[in-house]
Amino acid sequence: MTTTGEDHTSALTGPWWWARWRSAVLDGSLALVSAVECAAEGFPFAEAAGVPVPAGMLFGAVAGSVLVFRRRWPIAVVLVSIAITPAQMGFLMGLVGLYTLAASELPRRIIGALAGMSMIGMLIVTYVRAHQGMVRGDVALGDWFVPFVSITTSLGMTAPPVLLGLYIGARRRLMESLRERADSLERELQLLAERAEERAEWARNEERTRIAREMHDVVAHRVSLMVVHAAALQAVARKDPEKAVRNASLVGDMGRQALTELREMLGVLRRNDGAVPGVPAYSSAPAQAVPLAAVGAAAAAAAAASRGAEEEPGDGPCLDDLEELVGQSAAAGMVVDLSVEGQARVYAAPVEQTAYRVVQEALTNVHKHAAGAKTRVRLAHRGAEIAMQVENGPPPEPGAASDARLPSGGNGLVGMKERVVGLGGVFVSGPTDAGGFRVSAVIPAGG
Repeated sequence: MTTTGEDHTSALTGPWWWARWRSAVLDGSLALVSAVECAAEGFPFAEAAGVPVPAGMLFGAVAGSVLVFRRRWPIAVVLVSIAITPAQMGFLMGLVGLYTLAASELPRRIIGALAGMSMIGMLIVTYVRAHQGMVRGDVALGDWFVPFVSITTSLGMTAPPVLLGLYIGARRRLMESLRERADSLERELQLLAERAEERAEWARNEERTRIAREMHDVVAHRVSLMVVHAAALQAVARKDPEKAVRNASLVGDMGRQALTELREMLGVLRRNDGAVPGVPAYSSAPAQAVPLAAVGAAAAAAAAASRGAEEEPGDGPCLDDLEELVGQSAAAGMVVDLSVEGQARVYAAPVEQTAYRVVQEALTNVHKHAAGAKTRVRLAHRGAEIAMQVENGPPPEPGAASDARLPSGGNGLVGMKERVVGLGGVFVSGPTDAGGFRVSAVIPAGG
């Protein structure tokens, strides 16, 4: 990955203003070479200026060593190189200083001004020296030679370092921009990955909850009726053999239906091919990962088994199955009455399934907590919604609610509310003033 931002800042390990030790060593070496050059050039300068040679060489060495500050104060380095140009010293410092200035983050107008000053100074000094050579007779050429040499030398000492510095500076800024963009993109990708993981975890939790709700709805009711019939069978086994036989037959039928529903779900959980949901398929090959949504689909498909073990599995329970559902509870000994108001019509599958599950779970709760209580189931078809209500009175005997010893996990009401609210409906449940319990739900017709 790239090193930008805070990582790039933490990577600055050089002394003082240098980012790295190698940069400090490079600048120190250049400053040393520049100091030696200026000191050597200070010898003829001292003789021409009439000052002591050691003083001229010392002046050159001090002026040349200013190059060590090129990264910190590039303007100062260029100004010093311009100042010592008349002494014909500091050529290396001038080249490196102009390059560093052009590659820096300074405004272009400052870079252009200092580069122009350096070129003009070099032009003047070269012109004067060349003209003096022509006068002394050191060079015997035409009048064109002095301007040509002056312009060529000044451009050659100024233009290349400035252009190279501008190119390196632009390239450096481009690389820094790309690093920053890469760093920003990496952070965004990490954030997106975290959000995707959160969404995936949320989706997994939602699917687990939905699967648990489906399994509870399609199995708990059937098993509860089995327990109720088994308790009744135990009570009448000796007194009424015929009734005991009927109860035993009902227990067997409901057990087979519950097994069919479980087999539908487990078949999907264990399926590792593209079989149709609802048809159990088993294989000895290692099971592949199955989307959790497939289990929910299987649960809906398995609900059709509640119509009978011999029937083909359909798309799920519907409102037409309410009479059979109520009849099963009546066969288990519950005094239950079903009333339908309004004109019956076909609703969306989720709406009908949810309405069916609400009534089913409410009847299951009556079997668990108020065995023998009189129960009334009301279904109302309205213009834009469908309403249902299951209300039971108090159990006829105080201990009747616990005769069958049905366990309760406390998830039935939660599951009903989740289903109804998920379709944009309203769910209300609670005890009545008469000592019973009421479950009411209103679901939009559009689902």
